[in-house]
Amino acid sequence: MRDNGGMTASLAATATATSPLAIGPHTVSPPVVLAPMAGITNAPFRTLCREFSGGKGLFVSEMITTRALVERNEKTMQLIRFDAAETPRSIQLYGVDPVTVGKAVRMIVDEDLADHIDLNFGCPVPKVTRKGGGSALPYKRPLLRAILHEAVSNAAELPVTMKMRKGIDDDHLTYLDAGRIAVEEGVTAIALHGRTAAQHYGGTADWDAVARLKEHVPEIPVLGNGDIWSARDALRMMRETGCDGIVVGRGCLGRPWLFADLVAALEAAEAGTGDREAALARPALREVAAVMRRHAELLGEWLGDEARGVIDFRKHVAWYLKGFSVGSQLRRELAVTSSLAELDTLLSGLDLDQPWPDGADGPRGRTSGNNRVVLPDGWLKDPYDCAGVGAEAELDTSGG
Repeated sequence: MRDNGGMTASLAATATATSPLAIGPHTVSPPVVLAPMAGITNAPFRTLCREFSGGKGLFVSEMITTRALVERNEKTMQLIRFDAAETPRSIQLYGVDPVTVGKAVRMIVDEDLADHIDLNFGCPVPKVTRKGGGSALPYKRPLLRAILHEAVSNAAELPVTMKMRKGIDDDHLTYLDAGRIAVEEGVTAIALHGRTAAQHYGGTADWDAVARLKEHVPEIPVLGNGDIWSARDALRMMRETGCDGIVVGRGCLGRPWLFADLVAALEAAEAGTGDREAALARPALREVAAVMRRHAELLGEWLGDEARGVIDFRKHVAWYLKGFSVGSQLRRELAVTSSLAELDTLLSGLDLDQPWPDGADGPRGRTSGNNRVVLPDGWLKDPYDCAGVGAEAELDTSGG
């Protein structure tokens, strides 16, 4: 899947050397992490990304609600199933109530459900923030501290990390305070998405904030997230911010082979082979179609139902085909497939000899921004008043 005839300029030439990332007892080398994405980073997608990376990196589950986990919600128990080859097994938890978070973490430890726990304080979607969760929660400093304390104290030997945003909006930035609290409570590493909740996924990620957080909490690794669409972006973020690793979300939508690029570029930087040019993955449409078919098949196997797998795959079609010349009618038909046979027929109707198109890289997924953040009544009145926030604020289903 590499176009060795179209070599890029050296990716690592101006990059600072990278080092393996330590997440508790786990070494992540090179320091590349798949960001949790609701409805996306299930076991099949993690399998694809891991295969392209050669098994290197850390691949986190989609967001799991602590209440749903403790109550053994059927959908949630499906989401925490890991492939036998996944190691370390990484679960991201969302919770608002410290007691429930503690119970969920203890359940993971007691039942050996994962090897690493990440806590979500970055989700900006209204159904999460209106409950005081996700990117809204760090504004309540005592609540954040209580949740981190319960998670770490119940985690035994499992490392606990957290992912967060800069804050609620530019007038209510929380990431530096949250970073210091995390260090004090024993969190192992922090990932920062360089946007506020109000930005959602719009505008440009503030990489300077990643650099400031790294300077503020030098005791633990800081990972950068936001606007990493290519290996070149990853190297530039690490060079400009001094962060210890990168977290990739929307950049790999319809592009699981991005992890091959990331591993190659960061390994070259780590080895100091900056004079070595790296070929980027530039698959022809035939190769993209083969990955699409495998993705749909993996989803069907995971769900135990071919039709459900193909239906779930539909949302990935536009991301995979971005930039390629595909007729509008064929795109519509691909978006309503319900069997592998139907998918095979439609994929065979593509002009499969098309080379990788110019402009196919860049933003994918949600790009909305400048949204009003939906918060509980009176949430911003006092960052230290946590009255009224408790178990009733826990969502009863997972998925983010």
